[in-house]
Amino acid sequence: MDSLNKLFIDNLAVFLIIFGLWLVFLTILFLRYANHYNNLTKDAKEKDLTSILEEIAAKIGASEKKFERIDKAITDIVGKNRSHLQKFALVRFNPFLDQGGDQSFAIALLDEGNDGVVISNLHSRDYSRIYAKPVKAGRPEKYQFSKEEEEAVLKAKNKK
Repeated sequence: MDSLNKLFIDNLAVFLIIFGLWLVFLTILFLRYANHYNNLTKDAKEKDLTSILEEIAAKIGASEKKFERIDKAITDIVGKNRSHLQKFALVRFNPFLDQGGDQSFAIALLDEGNDGVVISNLHSRDYSRIYAKPVKAGRPEKYQFSKEEEEAVLKAKNKK
């Protein structure tokens, strides 16, 4: 009988230790949840959790509408920016072998789709002439490009 009592007491001790640890775990868990609840309701006076959650849901809904408006505005801005001039390149050259230096130039001004204009200036001692040619998708639209204009458009197209 003595061994039976000792076995019972040993098992009871193990059970009480496990039960005590379980109570400590539950207490810690309860305190964490209570602290979280108090943080959610700290500014609420005489309000229940339902009304607080409804306010939070309303604020989230309003925020979502604002984000939708912001997203639409950003999409519009990005769409408009595609047509702005974004790529530039300058090529200086000497068209006349018997005169001066690299006073002439060709400049390409392109948007995101490589549409735009190439402007070239031929400079000599007696005159200076300026030509502008439309560019569509990085290619001449109506007029052939000179070697220098082609180089300027190619340099501009390769810029990111």
